[in-house]
Amino acid sequence: MTSPPPSLEKPRRKQNDWQLLMRLAPYARRHGKLLTASLILLLPLSLAGAVQPLIIGQAVSKLKSEPTWAILDTLSVSTSINLLGGLLLVTILFRLLFAGVQGFMIQKVGQQLTADIRDDLFDHVTALAVKFFDRTPVGSLITRLTNDVEALGEVFSTGAIGIINDIVSIMVIGVVMFRQQWQLALLLIGLLIPVTLLIIYFQQQYRAANYIAREELSKLNAQFQENIIGIDVVQLFRRERFNQELFRKNNQRFIEAIDKTIFYDSGVSATLEWIALVAVAGVLGLGGMLILQDQLTFGILSEFILFAPRFFDPLRRFAEKFTMFQSGFTAIERIHELMSQPIDIRDPEVEKRQNLQVGVDSLRSALEKEKLAQSPTTELSELKIGEIRFEEVWFAYKKDEFVIKNLDFTIRPGEKIALVGPTGAGKSSVIRLLCRLYEPTYGRILVDGIDIRHLPQQELRRHLGVILQDGFLFSGDVKSNIALGESYPLSQIQAAAKLTNIDRFIEELPQGYNTQLRERGTNLSSGQKQLLAFARVAIRNPNILVLDEATSSLDVGTEALVQEALDQLLINRTAIIIAHRLSTIRNVDRIFVLKQGALVETGTHESLLAQKGLYASLYQLQMLGT
Repeated sequence: MTSPPPSLEKPRRKQNDWQLLMRLAPYARRHGKLLTASLILLLPLSLAGAVQPLIIGQAVSKLKSEPTWAILDTLSVSTSINLLGGLLLVTILFRLLFAGVQGFMIQKVGQQLTADIRDDLFDHVTALAVKFFDRTPVGSLITRLTNDVEALGEVFSTGAIGIINDIVSIMVIGVVMFRQQWQLALLLIGLLIPVTLLIIYFQQQYRAANYIAREELSKLNAQFQENIIGIDVVQLFRRERFNQELFRKNNQRFIEAIDKTIFYDSGVSATLEWIALVAVAGVLGLGGMLILQDQLTFGILSEFILFAPRFFDPLRRFAEKFTMFQSGFTAIERIHELMSQPIDIRDPEVEKRQNLQVGVDSLRSALEKEKLAQSPTTELSELKIGEIRFEEVWFAYKKDEFVIKNLDFTIRPGEKIALVGPTGAGKSSVIRLLCRLYEPTYGRILVDGIDIRHLPQQELRRHLGVILQDGFLFSGDVKSNIALGESYPLSQIQAAAKLTNIDRFIEELPQGYNTQLRERGTNLSSGQKQLLAFARVAIRNPNILVLDEATSSLDVGTEALVQEALDQLLINRTAIIIAHRLSTIRNVDRIFVLKQGALVETGTHESLLAQKGLYASLYQLQMLGT
């Protein structure tokens, strides 16, 4: 194959709001009992709220000697007022008690949902391929994992349930008002319709502005995170003022976007304040006319004066929660975008994996029998353990911009291979493909005759020991940074450290293996961090060893110790070594020379020098440099 086949992309269909909202339904179902209990309380709470104006209206009617409830007709004014006052107190206490219980349950559901979504989002993000992180700022991901997820929690705990509560309240109050006096009820309903349409318009504008604001916040967080990580470069090259000015500009764009959301939110509040006053004035005007015509009592008018703000208060709360809901809906969109990112590198299906594992086990069993049947002088290279084969592999980080071009080679079991070439030749990309951090665009990679796409990632990486140029350390102690989550006993960790000749360095630390390391191991030197990376690999005893400029951070004395340990690690293992110092790879079995992603030369150190090609030129340049 000399050129790659054309690539195809399938367009993604954007989901509508309802489909986005339904994606959250499974999270609600996980806590269905608690959610149902909180919803059941909505009706009695709404009824208690609607009864209170009726009680006060009855008190006014009793004082004005107007018709009242039958039970009050036989009682004196003072007794009736005392009875109505006690009943009003009961409804207030009822609402206080059960509103608190319901609020606690709703907040609990919201917090549990937030935790569930955050867990699933973290699991999904950590399962994404490395190429996703190549194009996505870390600050943007942090914003989605924190701010956006919190907004979703508000949608459930305060927004969604609150909106249902407000709708139920409006319906209950509406029914009660129509039973009392239909003309005044119709007046308030008539005012409700245009206000609702106006609020919906404001909310649509708010949502669009809020989406922009969150995007600007993501950029702001990404810039902040980038400057913190690169603080040494910022200070060394005196970029403080430049970066500060850049941050101010981004911060100003964020403030401008936030101002738009505030404008639309304020528009909703102002509209509701105005309409509430108009509603009370309308009730007084129409109610006064009906009283003059003897079609209305002062008691019912008093009820409607209380009903008017209560009728629009749910709408006000609805609008406030709808603003929150729109913020949450923006978060749903953004989180959905992240959750919709395809997991490009997946393990094979369970059934295929089981069948494959049977084949792998059979192969290993046969190899073990063959090994026992061989004489003691049998070399590992005669057995198929650690074989690596690239078959017409093409790879591009960006579409059609190939950094690996038609690589086709086989590394025999136990063979030591060096990858060399100019910067950008594709050496590290070969390693990333072998470790399956990226998938080949075309072609396939086989380990022990098995396509690595058919192997579980955990199984593949268990047999690969990789030491990179920059060893990353986590917060925690030294021994946990060697074990990396595995349950190795301390004795085994110490044995791995001794094997790689770093046990003395660890024991000289303040608390030895229990020494706490800061974030990214900033309390260790670059060389010391690299030494721990060797111990990580040694303890796992891999079949294939990959070294990507692994000794570049070490001084001459330390490198000699590590080289001695490496000689032990490389025994009976297939190895791929990337090294810019060509003098360090003279003793490998073969050298692969890469140029612009293609394999241009292959051979031993001496044979490549004799060819007087690219390798010979690189070697001579380095010799001149020394």
